[in-house]
Amino acid sequence: MGKVINIYQIFTRLFANQNTTNKEYGTIEENGCTKFQDITSDALNEIKKLGITHVWFTGIIRHATCTDYSKHKMPSDNPHIIKGRAGSPYAIKDYFDVHPDYAVNVSKRMEEFEQLLKRTHDAGLQVLIDFVPNHVSRSYESLKRPPGIQNLGEFDNTKVAFKPSNNYYYIPYEDFILPKDIYFPYTEGHEPYTEYPARATGNDVFSNQPCINDWYETVKLNYGIDYQNLWHEHFEQIPDTWVRMFEILEFWAHKGVDGFRCDMAEMVPVKFWSWVIPQIKEINPDILFIAEVYNPDYYKIYSKRGKFDYLYDKVGLYDVLRLIIEGYGSAKYISDVWRGLDDLSPKMLRFLENHDEQRIASDYFAVNPEDAKAAMIAAATLHSGPLMLYFGQEIGEKGMDKEGYSGRDGKTSIFDYWGLSEFNKWVNNGKFDGGQLSSSQKELREFYKHLLQLRLENEALRSGMFYDLMWQNYSGNVNSDKIFAFVRYTDAHKLIIIINFDLEHSYSFKLMLGEHAFETIGIPSSGTCKVRDIYEGAFSQTYSYESILSDGMSLDIPKNSALILEIHE
Repeated sequence: MGKVINIYQIFTRLFANQNTTNKEYGTIEENGCTKFQDITSDALNEIKKLGITHVWFTGIIRHATCTDYSKHKMPSDNPHIIKGRAGSPYAIKDYFDVHPDYAVNVSKRMEEFEQLLKRTHDAGLQVLIDFVPNHVSRSYESLKRPPGIQNLGEFDNTKVAFKPSNNYYYIPYEDFILPKDIYFPYTEGHEPYTEYPARATGNDVFSNQPCINDWYETVKLNYGIDYQNLWHEHFEQIPDTWVRMFEILEFWAHKGVDGFRCDMAEMVPVKFWSWVIPQIKEINPDILFIAEVYNPDYYKIYSKRGKFDYLYDKVGLYDVLRLIIEGYGSAKYISDVWRGLDDLSPKMLRFLENHDEQRIASDYFAVNPEDAKAAMIAAATLHSGPLMLYFGQEIGEKGMDKEGYSGRDGKTSIFDYWGLSEFNKWVNNGKFDGGQLSSSQKELREFYKHLLQLRLENEALRSGMFYDLMWQNYSGNVNSDKIFAFVRYTDAHKLIIIINFDLEHSYSFKLMLGEHAFETIGIPSSGTCKVRDIYEGAFSQTYSYESILSDGMSLDIPKNSALILEIHE
């Protein structure tokens, strides 16, 4: 039996924050923030019922913030190097700590996280957290590191631009200069930020003055590659940063987390991953490593040599499905996606939303969340790799608020304190029962629940092989710009899946299978079969195999929908 992974990404800061004051650039006192304890067993059990297997708690590790925790013996951060009052969860301040915003008792914040971890496991869910290996906050200082572990940069030679044993890259004898146009309400009246010597910025900016669109709030970590000298690798001895990162992963693995979503994994050398992942899997052989990789040329190397379990399928299926939803793309492109991936398709993590992408229901994407139904079915059924939902996607969260640093951009802000008024209708004063959702929101959530549950229950979707039927259907009998058909099959279970991406039109046509499909899938060439739709139950028909082979299968498919046809001999 195949192992299905359905991931629910929770942006922890916002998930259960019921404060909807929503003041632009508001403080944590004004706009509120989720606490670990707010993510209750009731919430987790409802997520489990949705058909979820793994929860990705985004933003758990302590990051730089404008909120002052100096009374708790945590030095304040300079707001000039923080994006938003809340701060970016990818500007890590202490790899061995959890973020104090989420704690009721700040001094016991790790214990409160451990209680959340236990509640999640008790609900039958596994826990993923972020691992951010490429960069850290400019103010990084680990106060919670275990005994015997050194701070990043503690023993660096700051007089040289590069040294294999350094943790950072330097611009010697130069002051760091922030972009000139950093003026936000939370920076007014604060002393300038100073850094000497300057360090390279997280997105590979090896100068002392990054631009406003650079990751100026972060510093790049040094894995032994001299980028300014033809990317020369110094791996004769294990670079110090490799050891520091192993210590971090080891720490969280022993805490009991079940996997890591590895931020910008392609910006870290593949040799590091091939070195560290097997060591962490010795602690827990089932621990997952998911790589955020955007360059398709790197997919195979990060999967096979880098030892990653799964890779982001953003530059591929996500981009194609978004084009189709918006009316610019063709369903034919889907065949190009799987052919380009070769044997990696089952290792790709599919999604239509995450914290980096615009919300489906935003004015910058589909507007109507219903318009993504066919595309979501494709993402869920195409192969056996993980499927991911972003919290609120299942009720049509729009992401059209103007929160502060994030602005009105069609995304849910990762930088600001905020409350999600629509999602809070599902939270329903901590009942997590959807009691305030509209009928259309409830129906949308049921659509996602039905789809996720089907992935869990059906053997062919869990572990079946894939066969593209479209090569037999380009002769004009099918509108191949709007229709995509394929088979998922095991020896015992065979599904024919037909998806209609057209938002305006239904179609009637004959789907051709052909002798090669019969032979490959293991369908007999004689006798009869019953074909039944297991998705909506809208179709049931008895055929002779000979008639399917010679004449095809007559089908009617509504707009923006799918038929998932199970073949019974």
